[in-house]
Amino acid sequence: MMNVLEAIESRTSIRAYLDRPVEKEVIQKILDTARWSPSGVNTQPWRVAVVRGDRLRQLSEEFLRLSAAGVRPAPDYDYYPGEWVDPYKTRRFQCGMALYQALGIGREDKEKRKEAALNNYRFFGAPASLFFFIDRRMGKGSWLDMGMFIQSVMLAARGLGLGSCPQASTADYPDAVREILGIAEQNLLLCGMALGYADEKHPVNQYRTAREPVEAFSSWHD
Repeated sequence: MMNVLEAIESRTSIRAYLDRPVEKEVIQKILDTARWSPSGVNTQPWRVAVVRGDRLRQLSEEFLRLSAAGVRPAPDYDYYPGEWVDPYKTRRFQCGMALYQALGIGREDKEKRKEAALNNYRFFGAPASLFFFIDRRMGKGSWLDMGMFIQSVMLAARGLGLGSCPQASTADYPDAVREILGIAEQNLLLCGMALGYADEKHPVNQYRTAREPVEAFSSWHD
């Protein structure tokens, strides 16, 4: 089993999966490991819905139906800023271009770009998805806890040989998710996560986004 440093450095967002199911016991092990993530005063604010099989197909079909009907996404919160500024604007552009290049999609090919975006609602063909919820009454600190927990899930999956992709897009229609899964309105939907065995040969899994060097984001105060 790989060590934690290797898991962090080799983790990447997987957008194409093998037609291979993920057994319940494997997902159980991932969550059993991630539950040891830190949280303020041990509140453990995470709630996870594991979705597979017919229910996953139902969610996918509903997302695609809502999108085709022109229903605007209405997530429970704003993931991105209302106005992009640099350096974040440039990084976002570079990320998108790298993805489209990996998929062989030209800059002016709007139809293929739209189809690539809709693949988010198909969970990129993953056999399982995890949906992460938090009680609406919790504060911002608990959102930090959720981030650490979600990272632990991805690293545990990586350690067990699985790929994952955190998806803000699958939280576009939170009311539909709560209704289909029977989740109470009190639970705010943060994001979904595609989970499965990566198709290592697929071009979309061959590229990696760049990261800034340590010197670019750190300052030292001895």
